[in-house]
Amino acid sequence: MEMPTPNAAVLSRKEQIVARLREVLPSDAVISDERETRAYECDALTAYKCPPLCAVLPANTDEVSAVMKICHDMGVPVVPRGSGTSLAGGALPTADSVILGVAKMNSVIETNYDDRYIKVQTGRTNLSVTGAVETNGFFYAPDPSSQLACAIAGNIAMNSGGAHCLKYGVTTNNLMGVTMVLMDGTVVEIGGAHLDAGGLDLLGLICGSEGQLGVVTEATLRILHKPEGARPVLMGYDDAETAGQVVTDIIKAGILPVAIEYMDRPCIEATEAFAKAGYPMCEALLIVEVEGSDAEIDAQLKLIMEIAQKHNPVELREAKDADEAGRIWLGRKSAFGAMGQINDYMCLDGTIPVSSLPFVLKRIGEMSKEFGLDVGNVFHAGDGNMHPLILFDANKPGDLELCEAFGAEILKLCVEVGGCLTGEHGVGIEKRDLMNVQYAPADLEAQMVVKDVFDPAWLLNAAKVFPLATSDQRRAA
Repeated sequence: MEMPTPNAAVLSRKEQIVARLREVLPSDAVISDERETRAYECDALTAYKCPPLCAVLPANTDEVSAVMKICHDMGVPVVPRGSGTSLAGGALPTADSVILGVAKMNSVIETNYDDRYIKVQTGRTNLSVTGAVETNGFFYAPDPSSQLACAIAGNIAMNSGGAHCLKYGVTTNNLMGVTMVLMDGTVVEIGGAHLDAGGLDLLGLICGSEGQLGVVTEATLRILHKPEGARPVLMGYDDAETAGQVVTDIIKAGILPVAIEYMDRPCIEATEAFAKAGYPMCEALLIVEVEGSDAEIDAQLKLIMEIAQKHNPVELREAKDADEAGRIWLGRKSAFGAMGQINDYMCLDGTIPVSSLPFVLKRIGEMSKEFGLDVGNVFHAGDGNMHPLILFDANKPGDLELCEAFGAEILKLCVEVGGCLTGEHGVGIEKRDLMNVQYAPADLEAQMVVKDVFDPAWLLNAAKVFPLATSDQRRAA
């Protein structure tokens, strides 16, 4: 994956840049030792690494503003970083960049249960947002698999979703307002603690912008009352196409489960060895969860079980209590870690129309044989958010490149059937050079004009999202 040539003028001024940053931050909040900056050389896309010029860990919006102003005045690129869980290389630094991490910014600023919102600093982890309100009967809906570690900052940058996004939506559906610092240090407030903001939908523009427009330091998030109850059902099938058809039939029937999750045999086998959740050894497994009152749950599951039975499942299991429900979800929540014990893998997240699931799953299986690389599929089936895990050997010459070529073909397939390149992981560097597959030149130009407005010098999160040749030309201009 090509990256831009570092700016020699910036590299030569490292000591001066670090000294300026230490004037506005505590000494322990500026990390410049080469050994220590290696902790920030990559995110969860570990195939690519590059130590930054330095890293800074501000504690509040004012400190972020001061850092941004210095970097703007000195022409230093800035790479925002949440918890470093990005699977698309969204927080990969360049050698001439300052990593701006928000990990210290993890406080709850305000909680309002009457109007159902919470305001937090964006270094707070996803799961701890729910942790702050659950004793009062509320929760924060978006729940990425990495929710124990991922930060709200990254969730906003990538518009992250999770297993329950089918019913509750992704981050953009639960984000009410932000405090954001522009590249020149200007602090802006967008949206807030109300249903909708007047004027242009700038909040919709910022959510999913991948750190291209500014650094979000505070966020007002929608919180919801916990449902009365929830119950999952597990169903296993002999082939992926049948499982895909079951998903399509559930959606067509007008039922809205809170989640429909899919796992195939490689993931099932890895998960059983790792978590011992008690899954059946079949080719495709679905977890469908509904929620509400007991009567609502019973009525929905009755219809879902009838649909499942029509397709001859090898196993159909409804959770009878909280312990069994927890075991059904245990495997799904452990899947990514379990697959990591088998081999290196690259996780994609192309999204497709639900009706295309049977065809796309079949085609991925065919491509797996063509490329000679195994694939494990585990994903949010209800909204067609695919997560193929392509297994490869990082120590085998050529395997990474083969894996990337395979991944590119899967993502092109997603676009061909009417889907898109990314559902929640973002473009980052992983899909940067595939943007021309989904967008016409005029579409990309419109997006880059927006970046010009917010970041005229193109210093924010360099070499991400836009094809490198195009963004290089923009920076040079």
